[in-house]
Amino acid sequence: MPDPVQGDEMVQGEPGTSGVSARRIIFHVDMDSFYASVEIREHPEYAGRPVIVGADPRGGFGRGVVCTCSYEARNYGIRSAMPISQAYSRCPDAVFIRPHFELYDQASRSVMDILGTYSTVVEQVSIDEAFLDMSHLQDISAARRTAQEIKDEIRKKEGLACSIGIASGRTLAKIASDRSKPDGLLVVAPGEAASFLAPLPVGKIPGIGTKSARILQDMGISTIGDLARADIQQLIDRFGRSAVFIRDLARGIDRGEVRAHETVRSISREMTYENDTRDLREIQNTLSHMAGDLAETLSRGGMSARTITVKIRYHDFHTRTKSRTVEKPRADLPTIRETAWQLFSELSDGRPIRLVGLKLSGLQIQDRAQKRINEFFDQSC
Repeated sequence: MPDPVQGDEMVQGEPGTSGVSARRIIFHVDMDSFYASVEIREHPEYAGRPVIVGADPRGGFGRGVVCTCSYEARNYGIRSAMPISQAYSRCPDAVFIRPHFELYDQASRSVMDILGTYSTVVEQVSIDEAFLDMSHLQDISAARRTAQEIKDEIRKKEGLACSIGIASGRTLAKIASDRSKPDGLLVVAPGEAASFLAPLPVGKIPGIGTKSARILQDMGISTIGDLARADIQQLIDRFGRSAVFIRDLARGIDRGEVRAHETVRSISREMTYENDTRDLREIQNTLSHMAGDLAETLSRGGMSARTITVKIRYHDFHTRTKSRTVEKPRADLPTIRETAWQLFSELSDGRPIRLVGLKLSGLQIQDRAQKRINEFFDQSC
């Protein structure tokens, strides 16, 4: 398969498969050369240059390693974990930067917060990658559009690029994101996983390292397609019961699910005014805007909320909150907006306000079929 053009979207599958419904839809979101990209974001003058984040090269005599590097540096054969002295010898004119881990951690938290607004099931597996269960989207066409929204939002809010793989299982999604780098989007359509995998080297399967790949090579297995056709008993004799999973995957069968360490429990927005205000119209407009933003987040995540909370902070930093829990989870803008204003009206005592906030909690995945039925009934029932 040819390398993706930067920023291009690719769909692995036959024409017309984009609307095919899949039982499970998983995203793998992987930030591109994360540390280096954050440094370039902070220092735009580095853009287009080979950037290497790692130990001090000390003129080629440094003893540390490369943490990560930009794609321009990779053109010189530089890779993560390479001795920094070797990286220096290959590209002495590169920009060498010592890591700023607090900066990367802050950027990571911001990215994960964005991802958390799209799914209640997010599994962060490293500082710069995560899996999302997006099965609530129901079809590949919607998944493709949502993935592009995620890419656009991360670029707009954080100034960073990511690659996203979409498939019915987590391992397939990870392989797809890797194939789409940099700044790509690759969808493995339902029923096309085996043909997508077949030409790839067996080493592209996560967990098959150099040693295992060498053993497979000795068995006459060099591609994933070869692995799919291999005798299962011979594989078990060499690799044990894990061979069953590996051979199934080679045939496009991936049962891997997203294992969220923590589900998203709430979403919120806050606004601090430049000047303390008593202007009720201004405050109402702020709450209305927040309600619209949060309602959109619920919609694209297939979620609803049971509890609505308003927070206000006065000019003297005294802070008050008030919540209301509805009997049935709601996601509609009118309910959120009207409840928010009622809560504010009950909280405010007329003093100048410095900050106003709106939070939705008790989040649940909506039953989409039931929602469609309920839409035919009066919401007041």
